[in-house]
Amino acid sequence: MSKSAEREITKLRDQIRHHEYRYYVLNDPEISDYEFDQLVHRLQELERANPELLTPDSPTQRVGGQPAEEFPKVRHSAPMLSLDNTYSVDELREFDRRVRDLAGREKVEYVGELKLDGLSMALTYENGVLARGVTRGDGTTGEDVTSNVRTIRSVPLRIDAKKLEVIGSPRVFEVRGEVIMTRPAFENLNAQREAAGEPKFANPRNAAAGSMRQLDPRIVAERRLDIFLYYLTVNGRVPLGEHAKVLDTLSKMGFKVNPHRRLCRSFDGLMEFIQEWEPKRESLDYEIDGIVVKVNDARLWEELGTTAKSPRWAVAFKYPATQATTKVVDIRAQVGRTGTLTPVADLEPVDVGGVTVSHATLHNMDEIERLGVKIGDTVLIQRAGEVIPQVVKVMKQAPDGREFRMPKKCPVCGGDVHRSEGEVAYRCVNAACPARLKESLLYFAGRRAMNIDGLGDKLVDQLVGKGLVHDAADLYSLTHEQLADLERMGDKSAQNLVEEIENSKKAELARLIFALGIRFVGERTGQLLADHFGSLDKLAKATEEELLQVEEVGPRVAEAILEFFREKRNLAVIAKLRKAGLQFEQKKARKAEGKLAGKQFVLTGTLPTYSRDEATRLIEEAGGRVVGSVSKKTDYVVVGADPGSKLDKAHSLGVKTLDEAELLELLAG
Repeated sequence: MSKSAEREITKLRDQIRHHEYRYYVLNDPEISDYEFDQLVHRLQELERANPELLTPDSPTQRVGGQPAEEFPKVRHSAPMLSLDNTYSVDELREFDRRVRDLAGREKVEYVGELKLDGLSMALTYENGVLARGVTRGDGTTGEDVTSNVRTIRSVPLRIDAKKLEVIGSPRVFEVRGEVIMTRPAFENLNAQREAAGEPKFANPRNAAAGSMRQLDPRIVAERRLDIFLYYLTVNGRVPLGEHAKVLDTLSKMGFKVNPHRRLCRSFDGLMEFIQEWEPKRESLDYEIDGIVVKVNDARLWEELGTTAKSPRWAVAFKYPATQATTKVVDIRAQVGRTGTLTPVADLEPVDVGGVTVSHATLHNMDEIERLGVKIGDTVLIQRAGEVIPQVVKVMKQAPDGREFRMPKKCPVCGGDVHRSEGEVAYRCVNAACPARLKESLLYFAGRRAMNIDGLGDKLVDQLVGKGLVHDAADLYSLTHEQLADLERMGDKSAQNLVEEIENSKKAELARLIFALGIRFVGERTGQLLADHFGSLDKLAKATEEELLQVEEVGPRVAEAILEFFREKRNLAVIAKLRKAGLQFEQKKARKAEGKLAGKQFVLTGTLPTYSRDEATRLIEEAGGRVVGSVSKKTDYVVVGADPGSKLDKAHSLGVKTLDEAELLELLAG
């Protein structure tokens, strides 16, 4: 190895990275393709002659290695939540009102960004080098597709140390964004597939997702995928305080950030941005289906919090959909994974925006009544992005049209179908219904429920597909031999899962109540029910009056509990769980009294030592209660770094504030 070769290799890598950035990120090349190729060829020659100088972040290593056998699963550092969608200005105004109410502010600044129609991706960098690329997956766990991500030319394999100084030069940081396929690349790919006699992709998003699932990175490299980044975390937190500044910083660091974004000082400014881009979206060489709206003040994000699936500080505004006219051939009830029966219209196939549509949702019986749609009618349907097509209105009524009636029995399992008073949804409440079985099993085995580690999507698919499990109780009958015989299991994995299932029998009654999947019964309600009744048998036999005596249980929750225990199939599953040896009795009632009994707490900001969940657990174990908003009933507001408007409200109401140290003193006192 010569020093001159090492110097030339370093110089070539820097040059190639610079020109990749100019070409793939800025779309402003400084040299011709031929000149660029000559630089790459020279670097390849030098690396072949000096293999000890070859590094994973070299520009020559974007595509390399043998095809993978499978993608390993990786748990995200923080959940990758999906956004709630809104389809009207009124809905967007309602979002703005909720944000301002929760934030306690008259005005809130927003950042508007184009809503890209692609595949979400999380990229982790260690010491400035791309270490990992992970798909969104189920939001908690994704697939490691690093070898495929490396083929995307707009993804930097290394970030210059000077560019990292702006975010404190962290050892590890994460960026998130959207992998897309441009329209020209999509058209080229489909032309190749058609020529080869292969089925064409339906749209660019499907093509991008299908490409990223390829096990051979050489195939992915040929697809010419692209990416736009829009999120940055350092040590689990959003730096710089403002989302607009984060986007600018990502761009300065060398990431590709969509230039069509705007910091909107008011709601009216946001609407101007949304209206401006509706007619302009077809001018882009990639697909968008709306505008993403995010609260600019990132310090408010934790204050606003999240729902189970979506952040409360962001929403996606969807543009009007493509429409077409066709005939309703039939209407049937489709059972979803939560047991809800949804009327679905079977249609005469029609092309809608390049996609053949033969089914459309009718949402619920109230919607059918509002539309006045019958079997045989001619209807207008619409679709937007990947949203399931829906019936918009009846264009022509058939003289012999037939009305649709919701079945009284579940079309999948034959269980009773219930509709709670005041609700539009009809539901099959049989927890073992095959239509909802997979979701029920995953929910039952979840970390916050029975905590059966290793029982993931793929395994549940096999257990259900092979008929080994028909309800949650059947998990406790699985044998080592049955599990070891499944795909990707093996002896050790099977043994670990058997042990996990056995250990779950020790879970407290509150966890079991939560795991049953009763509507509206979350972790806290499960604990309150366990504390109040002391056994699952007493809960199952409770009357509405007895249920309403439980703290935080109202009429809707009480009705859902009664509905669950009225279903004979659920009682059969519970009987099997009893036989399996699960905890049906409260081992020891939680102390009604404690150091913080009767005290109400609110948390705001980031505590130096404890996470919000850990602090909540400490308070509740001492008999206190943690709520989301400050009121006159609040006893203490626990304040961490970057507190939000809750601190201001505490001051205005004269509520006592504590830092973490003072909270610990209170707990110890």
